[in-house]
Amino acid sequence: MRDLILAAVQSGEIEDLRQAFDHGSGKPDFGAPGESDPIAALKRASADGTGLDVLAAMGEALRMPPAALPLGKDLENNLIYVWPYLAEKPLDKLTNRETVDLLSLVAPAKVVEMREKKRWLWWRLAIGADGAWLMFKKAE
Repeated sequence: MRDLILAAVQSGEIEDLRQAFDHGSGKPDFGAPGESDPIAALKRASADGTGLDVLAAMGEALRMPPAALPLGKDLENNLIYVWPYLAEKPLDKLTNRETVDLLSLVAPAKVVEMREKKRWLWWRLAIGADGAWLMFKKAE
């Protein structure tokens, strides 16, 4: 699934994400309840309505390692992978290397805001161990 999403990112065509949607067992949660078209939801979430900045955010997150969380329903295959790994780390305890990773994703002002609020306030993508794309949404 990660490779399908990255292929769409590398193409620069948000419509190419449909291959990832069609490959999965259901539509990911994009934080747009009742939205039947995930591409439309992503375009609405983008700064300019094209979705290209959203594709860029997906690509940057997926280039980092994921956090592996034992939250899935399958007892033997229960990991859920969350990108970027930073979304699951305490932001006030990041190493210098992790802070550099964070700054490659968000502007310094957003880093300050996240640290003040003590929570992740950017895009998060989750894929189950079974390859199902579970979610991609921005925390507010």
